[in-house]
Amino acid sequence: MKRRLLLVSNSTLHGGGYLQHCQQQIQDFFGKEVKRILFVPYALHDRDAYTKTARDKFKTLGYEVESVHETPDPVDAVRKAEGIFIGGGNTFRLLKALYDNKLVTEIKKRVLEDGIPYMGSSAGTNVSTISINTTNDMPIVYPPTFAAIGLVPFNINPHYLDPDPNSKHMGETREQRITQYHEELETPSVLGLREGSMLLVEGNKATLLGSTKARLFQRGKQTTEYEPGSDLSFLLTDAQ
Repeated sequence: MKRRLLLVSNSTLHGGGYLQHCQQQIQDFFGKEVKRILFVPYALHDRDAYTKTARDKFKTLGYEVESVHETPDPVDAVRKAEGIFIGGGNTFRLLKALYDNKLVTEIKKRVLEDGIPYMGSSAGTNVSTISINTTNDMPIVYPPTFAAIGLVPFNINPHYLDPDPNSKHMGETREQRITQYHEELETPSVLGLREGSMLLVEGNKATLLGSTKARLFQRGKQTTEYEPGSDLSFLLTDAQ
């Protein structure tokens, strides 16, 4: 399998600018062969402003950005793309727009069959997985299905947040919500990516990158913590 993925938990880390915390990984990932990146701004309402933010940042890294919303034919734009970046925002809005524009199957084909690099951040990371069932976002719109692009055979929970032992908030923790998800039958593993962490997938190899640990939830098993640099390739096997 040719897939190359960079799945980032968050676009902005406290104390830094847009994509600043992962800019070295972005340059390593897209390399020098990719000159132009197709940006998908569907997760935010103001697509023009979002595109300007992404375009300005990627220009400093040496890449041109074309936004799919500026093209007359989004499917054709994906077919011609050298690399794809799907940004964060609302995951339900993003997935609905991907289906509305008939891009889910096309992106999957380009990434898994043609091997073009795919970068996702937050919501863009969510839609790269099996489903958006473990997103933190509110369902402000209704996509035709919660099934996502399926570039990896598990789910990711970006912005994973640990319970604050000093908090008096009595609502459910993120861990409790993911545990409730796994009470349903045949639910895939969920990788909780904390702020500052990202997953690099190259073929059948997966490596945790960034500055924070990740937490893995598997149905019927104890949760596990993984340090940056950990090999998570076992998550890419179909049998979990």
